[in-house]
Amino acid sequence: MDLFPLWNSLRIAAISSVIVFFTGILAAYYASKFPRVLKGIVDVILTLPLVLPPTVIGYFLWTLLGTRQPVGGFFARFGLQFVMTWYGGVIAAAVIAFPLMYRTARGAFESFDETLAYSGKTLGLSNSYIFWRIRMPACRQGILAGIVLAFARALGEFGATSMLVGYTPGRTATIATTVYHFWVTQNDAAAFRWVMINLAISAAVLLAVNMLERRNKRAVIR
Repeated sequence: MDLFPLWNSLRIAAISSVIVFFTGILAAYYASKFPRVLKGIVDVILTLPLVLPPTVIGYFLWTLLGTRQPVGGFFARFGLQFVMTWYGGVIAAAVIAFPLMYRTARGAFESFDETLAYSGKTLGLSNSYIFWRIRMPACRQGILAGIVLAFARALGEFGATSMLVGYTPGRTATIATTVYHFWVTQNDAAAFRWVMINLAISAAVLLAVNMLERRNKRAVIR
């Protein structure tokens, strides 16, 4: 059994989750401070990948990153190609998973008690210290939920990934595209095995998060 789709899916989901973690937190933090009208406009733009069909996102990415397109052609001059490569799958997964991280993080930041930040400023604490040592720990439940949802979404991403990077065994194959390939070729046994692998990974991730939340609650009670 070729395990490349498993390794490739985990690689794409992990790297895209790291990208989404920092970009989502940054966007959520500043968007939570915008005026209502501007916040609404930014929120619509950043949340669009959540409601658009993944194939539409894949089409937009292809028109942007294709080797004959402006952005993709520019990177192709330096030997960097996003179409039919696994790191193109990272971009596709990050775009699809970003709204989940953004919205959960923004909700956590909006529920944060700003008096804690003001108190830190009166004590002479820097903004970076307040953000990482006060704001982030207070919002950790929302941040944790966002990164888990983003990872799970990136792990199971199919539509945009299949349009941008396709299915090439040993190069771009992921669990989702492998399931589809075996289903199309009527290899139900192989497709079922990969479905169960995906279910097992997702269940393990959710179980680990639940255990971590219980540990945090116990630490707070103590």
